[in-house]
Amino acid sequence: FSVQFHPEASGGPTDTAFLFDKFVGHVRDEPQSLVLHDGLDYDRKTYKKVLLVGSGGLSIGQAGEFDYSGSQCIKALKEEGIEVILINPNIATVQTSQDKDDSFRAADKVYFLPIKPEVVMDIIKEEKPDGIIVSMGGQTALNVGVELWRTGQLQAAGVEVLGSQIPVIEATEDREIFSAKLKEIDETIALSYSATSIDEAVEAANKIGYPVLIRAAFALGGLGSGFAADEKELKSMAAKAFSTSDQILIDQDLRGWKELEYEVVRDSSDNCVTVCNMENFDPLGIHTGDSIVVAPSQTLTNREYFMLRRTALKVVRHLGIVGECNIQYALHPESERYCIIEVNARLSRSSALASKATGYPLAYVATKLSLGKNLVSIRNSVTKTTTACFEPSLDYCVVKMPRWDLKKFSRVSNKLGSSMLSVGEVMAIGRTFEEVIQKACRMVNPALDGLDGEDSNLVEPTDDSDLEIQIKTPTDTRLFAVQTALEKGWTVDRVHELTKIDRWFLSKLKNIALMRQALKGAGSLEAVTETNGRERLRALKMAGFSDSQIARYLGLPSGLDGESRVRECRKSLGVVPVVKQIDTLAAEFPAQTNYLYVTYSGDANDIETKERGSQLTPPYRFSPGEKGRLDTGEFKRRARAFSSVGQNQTLQEAKDRGVIVLGCGAYCIGSSVEFDWCAVSCIRQLRREGFKSTIINYNPETVSTDYDESDRLY
Repeated sequence: FSVQFHPEASGGPTDTAFLFDKFVGHVRDEPQSLVLHDGLDYDRKTYKKVLLVGSGGLSIGQAGEFDYSGSQCIKALKEEGIEVILINPNIATVQTSQDKDDSFRAADKVYFLPIKPEVVMDIIKEEKPDGIIVSMGGQTALNVGVELWRTGQLQAAGVEVLGSQIPVIEATEDREIFSAKLKEIDETIALSYSATSIDEAVEAANKIGYPVLIRAAFALGGLGSGFAADEKELKSMAAKAFSTSDQILIDQDLRGWKELEYEVVRDSSDNCVTVCNMENFDPLGIHTGDSIVVAPSQTLTNREYFMLRRTALKVVRHLGIVGECNIQYALHPESERYCIIEVNARLSRSSALASKATGYPLAYVATKLSLGKNLVSIRNSVTKTTTACFEPSLDYCVVKMPRWDLKKFSRVSNKLGSSMLSVGEVMAIGRTFEEVIQKACRMVNPALDGLDGEDSNLVEPTDDSDLEIQIKTPTDTRLFAVQTALEKGWTVDRVHELTKIDRWFLSKLKNIALMRQALKGAGSLEAVTETNGRERLRALKMAGFSDSQIARYLGLPSGLDGESRVRECRKSLGVVPVVKQIDTLAAEFPAQTNYLYVTYSGDANDIETKERGSQLTPPYRFSPGEKGRLDTGEFKRRARAFSSVGQNQTLQEAKDRGVIVLGCGAYCIGSSVEFDWCAVSCIRQLRREGFKSTIINYNPETVSTDYDESDRLY
């Protein structure tokens, strides 16, 4: 019984269980054997020049994350003394910048040419590279690499594909090969058939049974995909899918199951680590790019987590992937039944999110692995205290929320499905789910001050029957419809039956609704703070409520007056945020990183902070007693006084205090990767001039949020 109920009886993975066998063998004086496995079949010492294929123009499903991965790839290659040739026609990207300063790694040559097989082949003939990397440019680069390999042009030119080989990539992209590979290791895959004609698609659907999911093979962002309830819908959607690919996939409908992802890294010596696991807030049926994603997973049991982790390592090893990959699962919500949805043997949107969520530079490490290095020999450049063979441990919660711009187009449906519609995303970090979901709402829509239902102006006043329809139908505003229902007193079970969203997530949203109700019932700030005021305000802030949100619920004056009253009261009670590090180690070992976030769930700062040099009020701030805006004369007087502060400081003092650069936030139509290029260029110039730089940005797809671009990153 002492073993059975020991807290570590099922405490973790069984990766090192073989050591017990080795120990027993050593005690018995059995002969020891050590076999080193090397999955790479090319000479890693001959690389002098490498061609990197970019992603080209941005599109839905292929955005700034590939500028980030490509930039890290260039950095890793240049560290090894390799000449880098880049092909990418996107002039707005950081990776295409020609930087004269060697401290900021840039490609040696950039070709602004279309990413097409014939163009890439022309560059190969001109530059004669030793190797080519196609895993950092999304589906566009991958398709070009596969085409050149199939036609034998890469082999004829003597160019090696670095990282996962093309047959491995084909095994993950071709559904029939993928299914056969998984059957070899007794792993389950969702029932699926490939088809090259509409008749074959109808036959496949009849075998599976309606409804079915139709999607194009070798496609991006679920392009041309959707659910068909009958043969008529199937034929219509199949014709649409065939317009983008010569092969389509007919899959079993698993809507309602949990959708989970694991980011896995493997080297040529067969070392494997799972860097991050992520869970979709929405059940299967919505493209993961359109779903709220939580890292690490929140609703899995210990047994489920390690069951899927063990499977991920087994699949990646069997396929022979070298570098980084993403494996997606469907897990039955009421049992341990699971299906493998797909494996992406390349850097993806999820890879960028996992990198920023954990502080593990996936693209950088994957590039080093493609050159033949192993995980043990690569130092984690974020922590500088661990190797790349160390799995990150998170003592915080991360939420990714998509950004849509559907209202900018007329006659466009806002219904979400298997085809991706979002144009950007934000990433919120905190210590509680309530905190990060509210932060994410403010990030994705600056007009919001938190997660509101009825007060968000995103849900039209309606009766319960209409609200049920809004909750049941996945749209870009369903989260706020769900919150409206919970604010109206609907039970978690009732909402779960309509949405299939896990009850754990819904219970957290219910907590927010109950705290809102309590605030509205209090009626005044004094009523909130008269008894245990510090603890009550601290609990609200730990749940992600903003000062303006609290002021609105209490009926305080709108605008800065009410917000300032809450802020001054909060500060007088000592309720202030702290700065925490993302160190990948959950504070288990000492580590100093520049990767930071702000939370109210903590007692002390992880970094040393400096006091403000001036206590003067900025011209745009107003004290609680001031009504309305200042007149022009008073505003100018304050502005002159505020701007004069620091004029007597030395240049070195100014450099030490540093400069804050504000990032672009979530991508949207009209504001995209070009503003990330602006931010990165600004940071690099500041650092050249000797100024310390701090970047504030919540977009995980950007280069500006890379770990070594600035002195501090929030």
